[in-house]
Amino acid sequence: MIRILHLADLHLGWAPHFLGPRAEERQKERDSLLTRAVDWVLAARGADMVIIAGDLFETHRPPVSLAERVVADLERLVHAGVPVVTVPGNHDEITYHDSVYRQYGARWPGVLIREPMPAHAATVSVKGVPVHIYGLAYTGGLTQTRPPIRDFPRLQADGLHVAVFHGSLDWDAGDRSLPLESAALAAAGYDYVALGHIHQHQVHKLGEGLAVYPGMIEGKTFSDPGVGCFTVAVLGTGPARVETVPAGARPVRVLEVDVTACLDLKEIEERLAAAADPEAIVQIRLTGAAPDRLPVTKWQARFATGFFHLEIIDDTAALDEGVINAWAQEPTVRGQFVRRIRAALAQAADPTERQLLHKALRYGLAALEGQEL
Repeated sequence: MIRILHLADLHLGWAPHFLGPRAEERQKERDSLLTRAVDWVLAARGADMVIIAGDLFETHRPPVSLAERVVADLERLVHAGVPVVTVPGNHDEITYHDSVYRQYGARWPGVLIREPMPAHAATVSVKGVPVHIYGLAYTGGLTQTRPPIRDFPRLQADGLHVAVFHGSLDWDAGDRSLPLESAALAAAGYDYVALGHIHQHQVHKLGEGLAVYPGMIEGKTFSDPGVGCFTVAVLGTGPARVETVPAGARPVRVLEVDVTACLDLKEIEERLAAAADPEAIVQIRLTGAAPDRLPVTKWQARFATGFFHLEIIDDTAALDEGVINAWAQEPTVRGQFVRRIRAALAQAADPTERQLLHKALRYGLAALEGQEL
């Protein structure tokens, strides 16, 4: 069996400015991801080969110090007998004369795919098995993407056949998205298609093989949180399969906290405190019907120390007493609902019953406002 560490969309060099004073710390952490991946391969022998399917860098012209560190890390793999295959992406595009892949092409470790259209790029030996590598590097003015690429070569040779593309299966978002026709890829008969560009982990069955997006490992923003794991393709006897291995990535999370059931601000504060995670980058979205105006700025300062980074967003509908009084006068379903609950409250003496009625009022009004509960 041959194990391939499949990386894509590391976006090294991306600057997380939204983190304010912790931006530099986070950028250094993200930029160490390839080093950590290489350390894992060499220490655990977790993979026999490494494929990088595009967007290794955030831009085509990363800082020299970062580019040098990446070359050094890849050299560690090659010197240890671990073959490396790299394909440029759309962020670190090879098109430009000053692209990192043109500047470092002569000394780039392993196989650097540069062909502008699908081609057999190399054959490498892994554990005595020939692995035939196919791919392309999107190059403006040379790579033809209309219609989507459907001509994929394959040698008639023993061994494993692995294609590498930074592109989009059956989805066209412009030339630089590199649209690929999945039916044609399936017909080519590759054992494994290593993809990049989509930041979510996806596994697609293509004929007898697999096409896989490993996803972004270390997240960027709350809308692009990362998958947090390494993807390892296992090829050999039997069908290809995929394993995921925790990569020690920093969590990036969005938590939705419905405050409708909270009768006072103290209950909301308790929920905020319970969500604390010093290792995580977290956005907490407060939803539902709030018992009062929420002191979000104050809470942001108070609870931030419980997180690597915290953002609190107020998406609630405030239901203060004045608003409820106004609604009680309405000749509407909402007005009738408020009047009936208030009548029940006037008759209720048991504290538990009164609490349930207060919650019923809040949930009912939130539902009448069209909020999902």
